[in-house]
Amino acid sequence: MDISFVFIIVAALAAVILFLLLKTYNRLVRMRNAVRNGWSDIDVQLTRRHDLVPNLVESVRGYMTHERETLEAVTRARSQAIATSGGASLATRAVAEMALGGAVGNLFAVAEHYPTLKASQQFLLLQEQLTSTENRIAYARQYYNESVRQYNTSLAEFPRNLLAGMMGFNPAALFAAEEGERILPQITADERR
Repeated sequence: MDISFVFIIVAALAAVILFLLLKTYNRLVRMRNAVRNGWSDIDVQLTRRHDLVPNLVESVRGYMTHERETLEAVTRARSQAIATSGGASLATRAVAEMALGGAVGNLFAVAEHYPTLKASQQFLLLQEQLTSTENRIAYARQYYNESVRQYNTSLAEFPRNLLAGMMGFNPAALFAAEEGERILPQITADERR
């Protein structure tokens, strides 16, 4: 066998291996960017909700003088959600955001007992905007979690699992509350009036 023929085969194998490494790296980068983009979409919608809640509370404050506790619960939940947006774990943030969603839902349920409030154009507009934002959050969360699932699956598949750690790729966390941390809104007998 000629040494140049062996050299050509070794060079061809090295080129194929290099091509596969680059292809794997680029695929993982694309998937990681999809996860980051998905999280960014969630963050935008959560910020929008955080901005709408004070307007909602102010619009109902005059109508719901006997529901101070409900309004304070919404305000506390919003403050907690904003506090967790600065670097808390995804699970902690998910719990805080679920609590805010529950508190706002509870406020809407209590508002059903105030016909003059339900007739207020400002309240109806804010309610529609928050409902729309909740739908956007749900969609963005679904997209993010699907991107994370695909990314994490890709990291776990052979031979990517051997290369991913060396290339600095780590699994991403789903945007979900841990079991036992999911908070359901509680409507008391006074709120059902």
